Amino acid sequence: MSFIADYYNYWIVVFLMMTGFYIVISASNLIKKVVGLNIFQTSVFMLYISMGKVKGGTAPILTEGATQYSNPLPHVLILTAIVVGVATTAVALSLIVRIKEEYGTVEENEFENKDDAI
Repeated sequence: MSFIADYYNYWIVVFLMMTGFYIVISASNLIKKVVGLNIFQTSVFMLYISMGKVKGGTAPILTEGATQYSNPLPHVLILTAIVVGVATTAVALSLIVRIKEEYGTVEENEFENKDDAI
């Protein structure tokens, strides 16, 4: 039981990762695929943030009595990744709107069939 309680954040990461991956491979709706990718991406963010935190560590500011510090680099990289993720999601959703205008649907198998008929 200690193993599960001590590493609960990693269990959450695995659950979110598998949920996002399942949504991406099982859904034919493009919006659901984007949501699945965002869930997967969130799990990766949580994984990197969890690895960057040191138990008992403080912020890397020189103060009296501080002997152990947490690494701020993963947190900074994740902030950049969040911005890139939001931009990528915006581009994906704008492409989905354009696909909806062109084909009249956001179901992947339906517009593939329409494209084959042309």
